[in-house]
Amino acid sequence: MTALKTCATRSERAPEMREMTDKDDSSKGAARPETKVVHLGRDPFDHHGFVNPPVYRGSTVLYKTLDAIKSRKQPYTYGRRATPTTRALEDAITDLEGGAVTILTSSGLGAVSTAMLAFVSAGDHILITDSAYQPGRAFADRMLKRLGVETTYYDPLAGADIAKLFRPNTRLVLVESPGSQTFEMQDIPAIAAAARARDIWVLADNTWATPLFCKPLALGADVSIQAATKYIVGHADAMLGAVTANARAARLLDHAKEALGTCPGSEETYLGLRGLRTLDVRLERHQKSALAVAEWLSSRPEVDRVLYPALPSDPGHTIWKRDYTGASGLFTAVLKPVSEQALAAFLDGLTLFGMGYSWGGYESLVIPFDPTSYRTATKWTGPGPALRFHIGLEAVEDLIRDLDAGFARLKAA
Repeated sequence: MTALKTCATRSERAPEMREMTDKDDSSKGAARPETKVVHLGRDPFDHHGFVNPPVYRGSTVLYKTLDAIKSRKQPYTYGRRATPTTRALEDAITDLEGGAVTILTSSGLGAVSTAMLAFVSAGDHILITDSAYQPGRAFADRMLKRLGVETTYYDPLAGADIAKLFRPNTRLVLVESPGSQTFEMQDIPAIAAAARARDIWVLADNTWATPLFCKPLALGADVSIQAATKYIVGHADAMLGAVTANARAARLLDHAKEALGTCPGSEETYLGLRGLRTLDVRLERHQKSALAVAEWLSSRPEVDRVLYPALPSDPGHTIWKRDYTGASGLFTAVLKPVSEQALAAFLDGLTLFGMGYSWGGYESLVIPFDPTSYRTATKWTGPGPALRFHIGLEAVEDLIRDLDAGFARLKAA
């Protein structure tokens, strides 16, 4: 069976390489996503029949002739720009996202910052959802502010009303749906339509859903961002980011990659390719287990509410059902008032839930958080502590037993 290939191209790719890729793409259109993640970005018979592409480590790429070095008519020119390893993952993600080009970065934050830098100039104004990933906010508040870019944070539930915040110099809107930690669902089509009418770029953080469960570009966004550290890598063992642009945004993104010198490590890219192969089956398990645990937590007397768009009780469920085909393993449970001592008793004694940042790996995690210190456009209200859970691949019965014992300790404390 011939492996599926993608039609993604990079500006530095030689014309003959682009033509060959386009020809080889004729059979991929009918494939379902679960098939694509297995086959995209690899061709075993380009590598002596080995099913996985090798790890290419290197900076220097040799040219055979003077004409070749002058014209750069070869698919690879320098290790920072691309290797067969990085291009394999770029092309696979481009196809899954339905974009024109993907660049890889060394982290999810690198993906967010590179994407924003690609579209702004001094004197610009940008809009960022108040529920955005906090390190992304810090980049805007510190670095972009120093560069003369002004940021306004907006209510994630604004929808089409975001147009009221547009200024003559508004350059981009950054959406994150669902919101980081607090899980507000944003109306991406409404925001994108309002922005497109004013020629404003829309960037969407798609880490929670991955391109298997949501395609922001199809919803109207110009750019889809992923912290590939999470579900793409999937094993909590590598840092990686990805930014995919549509055709009209591709050149600016490519220019940013070249100007900033962004590139991922060879080993990390390979781990991203490895993780991609099982993305569909892992997400299916994460979703099924997360829904079961979220429903169980919703029934607990100690819990005020669970924020998980896949739950019919969630305020964003209607948008999630309209625009998404699935949900991942990340959600928040807001507890009723409880002392710090009781919360420590609950968390410290958990045996299957680690306390640590990041998510998307095979293991279950939990962290307490309080967004009141950095939310500016909206106000966070919770009667008690908020806990962000990532439900891993363990048996649901074991996870619930661990949490049940934790609530017993909480009550005793």
